[in-house]
Amino acid sequence: MQRLYDFLRRHPTGVDGFWAVVLFGFSVLWVVSSYPSVERPVAYGAVGALFSVVVALRRRMPERMLLLAVALGVVQLAFGLMPFFADFAMLVIIYTVAAHDGPRWASRLALAGGLSAATLAQLRWPTESQGSSAAHVFFTVIMTVPFVLAWVLGDSLRTRRAYFAQLEERASRLEKEREAQAKVAVAAERARIARELHDVVAHNVSVMVVQADGAAYVLDSSPEQAKQALETISGTGRQALAEMRRLLGVLRTGEHQEAGEYVPQPDVQQIEDLVEQVRQAGLTVDFRIEGSPRPLPSGVELTAYRIVQEALTNTRKHGGPEAGASVRLVYFDDGLGLLVEDDGRGATQEMYEDGGADGSGHGLIGMRERVGMVGGTLDAGPRPGGGFRISALLPLKPA
Repeated sequence: MQRLYDFLRRHPTGVDGFWAVVLFGFSVLWVVSSYPSVERPVAYGAVGALFSVVVALRRRMPERMLLLAVALGVVQLAFGLMPFFADFAMLVIIYTVAAHDGPRWASRLALAGGLSAATLAQLRWPTESQGSSAAHVFFTVIMTVPFVLAWVLGDSLRTRRAYFAQLEERASRLEKEREAQAKVAVAAERARIARELHDVVAHNVSVMVVQADGAAYVLDSSPEQAKQALETISGTGRQALAEMRRLLGVLRTGEHQEAGEYVPQPDVQQIEDLVEQVRQAGLTVDFRIEGSPRPLPSGVELTAYRIVQEALTNTRKHGGPEAGASVRLVYFDDGLGLLVEDDGRGATQEMYEDGGADGSGHGLIGMRERVGMVGGTLDAGPRPGGGFRISALLPLKPA
């Protein structure tokens, strides 16, 4: 049954053609059964055939078929062809035009024709009943009701189709918006993971390289210093692995992880440990805290830690062997200020304009992305007297 229904829906013109043939057949039977009392049977047959065409093509050319039906009704009135079975096509075309999402004039014309059809027929062919005028009016109203119902049913169907089309369009738009938001979220997450990986790898590997070079240099003359450097390399590597496990744990959202398996997210309190680690790697760092330390939002704490980490890493990589650095943390009432300076060679203007002093542009780009995410400001660039300077202000409430 469903297959038959689907077949009929795929071939609407064929279905209409079938009903047109049925309508023409009944019209011919009416003419034949009424002969010879009906005058001009050929004219009735021709009108019946044209009304059948109206039914057959009602969905392909609704406005044209409406005009044809109006013309046939005028012909009937002009030549005295009284209503017969083929006039049922008027109800069909009125419903079709009202249901069709076409020009509004066609729907209005169909309604006007339906309202006037019974009245015009009553005036052209008055009933032979001897009843009162009220009876004639009542009969006219009764005959008008089917036309009005056909138009109302078609208009309701058109409104319903428009409503469902609007719902589908809205659902499609929402789906596209969800896809766009998902892409933005994926891009933001990829950028966040890239920043974390860059900070973890660049800092820890830099420390390991410096210590490895120092160990190789003093291996023969000072085995104790070489041993200490190797221990620093080992500890730095373990720290890097711990942070890498934390990042991977964020990605494995579908797996159950034991509590405490990953190291906590770095915060402002760990900046002092970071500075001490850098000092052990051979870089002189002056670290000071101004204001009253207090807990800060986790995003601000991580941003502050990563900025200091990236700045000191760049100092070790590009500042030269005699470079020194200073780190200032200033607690304001409405935020946290950071100032990291070094007196080394600094970065060339070209490298700074490309986005960062790490040779690939990822360092300062990552800093600016982090600061922007918490609604802060970042000022970075070469110092007038040599070296490099990074200044950031991180508000407590994101912009």
